[in-house]
Amino acid sequence: MKAVRYIQAGQPPEIVDVPQPTPGPGQVLLRVAGAGVCHSDLHVLDHGGFAHPFTLGHENAGHIAALGQGVVGYKEGDAVAVYGPWGCGHCHACQRSAENYCQHHASLPAMGGGLGADGGMAEYMIVPSPRLLVPLGTLDPVQAAPLSDAALTPYHAIKAALPWLTPDASVVVVGIGGLGHMAVQILRALTPAQLIACDIDDAKLAHAAQLGAHHTVNTRDVKAAREAIAALVGERGAAVALDFVGAQATVDLCARIVGRASRLTIVGLGGGVLHYGANRPPYGCEVSVPYWGTRAELMEVIALAEAGRIHAEVESFPLEQAPQVYQRLREGRIRGRAVLRP
Repeated sequence: MKAVRYIQAGQPPEIVDVPQPTPGPGQVLLRVAGAGVCHSDLHVLDHGGFAHPFTLGHENAGHIAALGQGVVGYKEGDAVAVYGPWGCGHCHACQRSAENYCQHHASLPAMGGGLGADGGMAEYMIVPSPRLLVPLGTLDPVQAAPLSDAALTPYHAIKAALPWLTPDASVVVVGIGGLGHMAVQILRALTPAQLIACDIDDAKLAHAAQLGAHHTVNTRDVKAAREAIAALVGERGAAVALDFVGAQATVDLCARIVGRASRLTIVGLGGGVLHYGANRPPYGCEVSVPYWGTRAELMEVIALAEAGRIHAEVESFPLEQAPQVYQRLREGRIRGRAVLRP
C-alpha cells in the first residue's frame, strides 16, 4: 500500500510502498478514510526529533477493518476517530484519559501514530489499543478526521479557560487556520464572551466572521492591531488570549493585550518566546502551554459536531497529492483543514 513517510529532518515527505499491517493481540486495524494535514507535521519534517522513518498523519478517522485477539467493544465496519496522543495507558494521567500528559512520555518509543509510530497517511494503520478509539456515530470520517486534533486541541485550551469567559469578558483568538477556525466555533458554542479574531490574512478573517466572531482585526501592522484590540476590550484588557501561531510577534501581541487576572494560552509552535517582566504579562495573568486534549474531551468534541454546533472546514485531496498539499500549507493556502484520502 502507498504511504506518506517522514524520512529525516529537513527532507520532504516521500510516498513509498509499504506492507499492509496485520493487527496483533489487543490491536485494531483501521481502514483510513481521512488523515488531516497539520502544521505540526511541518515542524516534524523541518526539525525531526524521531530516530526512524514512519508514516505521517496524526489526525485520523476511518472504519475498523480487523480486530486483534482479545479486542472487545467494537466490530468490523465501525466508524471511529483515533485519539492521537498515545501514552503508557496505566499512569495517573492516562487513567484520567489524559494521555496527552502521560507521565512516562519521555521513555515511550513514540508520541502517537504519525508522531514516531506509523500514522494514517496510508490505506491502513495499526491502532495499538481500542482505548485509543472514539466512535463517530453519524459523522463522515473524512469530514471528522480534523476533530481529533484541529478541534480537540482548542477545545482542551478553551475548556480550561471557561472560568475567565464570562458575559462581560473578551477573548482574542490569534491565527484563524486549522485550529483557529475551530476555536472560533467552540467559543461561540460554549461561551458568551466577546470574541475577537485576529490574522494577517483578510480572507481568513472573513471566514472567522462567517463562523461567528464578533470582531476581526488584521495583525499585519502590529501597532495598529494592538490599538484596535485595546479599543474593543477597553481598560480591562482581554480576559483570555489564545495564540494558535506562537511566533514572536503573536506571543508579544498577546502579552500586551491581556489584562490583569487573565489567561494567556500559547498553542502554536511558531518559535516565539514569552518574555517576563514586572507586570508584563500583567499581574494575575496565568500562562498556559496546553498540549492536545484528553480522550474524554474528544468524545465531547464529537458530540458537539454530531449536534451540528461545530464543523471542520475541509479541503480533501488524494493521498498522492501530499507533497503539494504540504507546500500549500506552508504558503498559507489552505482554508480550514486539508485532509488526505488514502
